[in-house]
Amino acid sequence: MDKHILCCDWGTTSFRLRLVERQDYKVLAEYLTKDGVAGTYRDWKEQDEINRFDFYAAILKNSIKELAKKTSFILDTIPVIVSGMASSSIGMEELPYAELPFESNGSQASVRVFKDFNGKDAPLVLVSGLKSHEDVMRGEEAQLIGLLKLNEISIQASEKIVFVFPGTHSKHISVKDRFVIDFQTFMTGEIYNILTEHSILKDSVLSSSGTVLMQADQIKAFLKGVEISGTSALLHSLFTVRTGQLFGQFTKEQNAYYLSGLLIGSELRQLKDGNYDHLVICSGKHLYEHYKLAAEAISLKFNTTYIQPELIDKATIAGQVQIFNATQTTSNE
Repeated sequence: MDKHILCCDWGTTSFRLRLVERQDYKVLAEYLTKDGVAGTYRDWKEQDEINRFDFYAAILKNSIKELAKKTSFILDTIPVIVSGMASSSIGMEELPYAELPFESNGSQASVRVFKDFNGKDAPLVLVSGLKSHEDVMRGEEAQLIGLLKLNEISIQASEKIVFVFPGTHSKHISVKDRFVIDFQTFMTGEIYNILTEHSILKDSVLSSSGTVLMQADQIKAFLKGVEISGTSALLHSLFTVRTGQLFGQFTKEQNAYYLSGLLIGSELRQLKDGNYDHLVICSGKHLYEHYKLAAEAISLKFNTTYIQPELIDKATIAGQVQIFNATQTTSNE
């Protein structure tokens, strides 16, 4: 077995390539750009010389060369796995989604293997996402597979667990007997961005960039938003962001946290009376405190586990490696 693997997370607006040790998921080097799938697709559409797959493949191979400059490794004989939006309708090649119920060990992932992509016996494994009868996701299922592989969460027989992955499109993933049985998408992050950048509320808020830990006045405003999210309809309470600033209740910066509290509180309240045994919140560092405060404020803390932010990146890698290993097992049968 190759000791190393190249793990690529190709998102809508970003590109991340890592050289990883397969045994312990240690990252040896990484290469980051803003060459997301959306921009790459636009660039491809503007030319008519190269087919879509080859256009994306050239970018991926060039990125491997750039990563090689940061290491002492020869990377053109190492297998590559790509997840995220690269398998979407605007990606390298559109692949069908895997369907429910979905086994959480990665064996049922929808993939396509391109042999000798990065040299002899160094394939490219392109990973698709997961769909239900009314919803889709790409990437979070790999994080879930990785968390379970890392033994961060143990699943008891017949126990139903809901995993929450916050983000632009937050995912609530229901797992029972180690199978994903359902999931829901909440456009929490995207609505926040739209409201703060393109709505009448944009002049009532000032978002803090790069701030992870909230100050006391920001926490107070955030928790007030969480509280109000449970007392009136969201479409009404959103306008109180404007009046709160007009009436001098909050500064514009505090008001941004109030708005965040309204939206995250509204999302998490869907879980308050849910039919599950255990809740697991899996947030990166920028939203970890927000979701923890909101969950505790609306009494979701009973039988709730919070995955530390530093484990989320590792879980993504572990999930990709697990999916890759599953494809190798299948190809050798």
